[in-house]
Amino acid sequence: MAVELGAGSAPVDYQLRAGTARVALNERLGQPLRLTWEGQINCIHCARKTNKSFAQGYCYPCFKRLAQCDTCIVKPELCHYFQGTCREPAWGEAHCFTPHIVYLANSSGLKVGITRKTNMPTRWIDQGAIQALPILEVATRQQSGLVETLFKQHVADRTNWRAMLKGEVAPLDLRHERDRLLALVEPGLDELRQAHGDEALRILDETPLDIRYPVETFPAKIVSHNLDKSPVVEGVLQGVKGQYLMLDTGVINLRKFTGYQVSVD
Repeated sequence: MAVELGAGSAPVDYQLRAGTARVALNERLGQPLRLTWEGQINCIHCARKTNKSFAQGYCYPCFKRLAQCDTCIVKPELCHYFQGTCREPAWGEAHCFTPHIVYLANSSGLKVGITRKTNMPTRWIDQGAIQALPILEVATRQQSGLVETLFKQHVADRTNWRAMLKGEVAPLDLRHERDRLLALVEPGLDELRQAHGDEALRILDETPLDIRYPVETFPAKIVSHNLDKSPVVEGVLQGVKGQYLMLDTGVINLRKFTGYQVSVD
């Protein structure tokens, strides 16, 4: 889904990508929606047909070959570019040697995360965060992973998607949490500055962002739809949060089915 942060107190604006068309979802709350998988999956990189999707949209050869599917994308601290073993050095130079942000978010509770600087606020919206706060800017993706590893000793780095979808997450004082965590990881940050230079890690003083979502009714019980098991998903659209559609029949994570050929009614 394409997303755009709402102005002021307006909720996130969602559009469902359906081929070359865009389906505005916010205005369709309370209306029936049907998704039908046509039985075909195409790799989002090379477009070849594949019987199974890997890493949310890739065929197996691309999954094994592309740098964007390597383990270090999920765990940037494991970057092996300087060992000369990067799958695609030119891709790594373009995507990994750019400014990255270490942030705190409140999606199912407090979590730490990383993203390219150009991915804010989309990254937070995709996670269903109701609050987000950038706390450090670093020079490379590997450095963001090393910083995140320090924070992960004290705070979660994953979202509990079920709790996120129930809408029962209480607001947090993210500035207070930032200061508390920075004090805890300061010795580790000093070591990283000694290794990478003082300018490689910059502490930010930003204002927390509040994010609202177009939801009429949060599900009391989470039932998850799966196109692989049931190719037709339908129900009344009750809300959209993260990359999930909330129907009165259950929820579906559309990101999981990237590359699937689906008709929308």
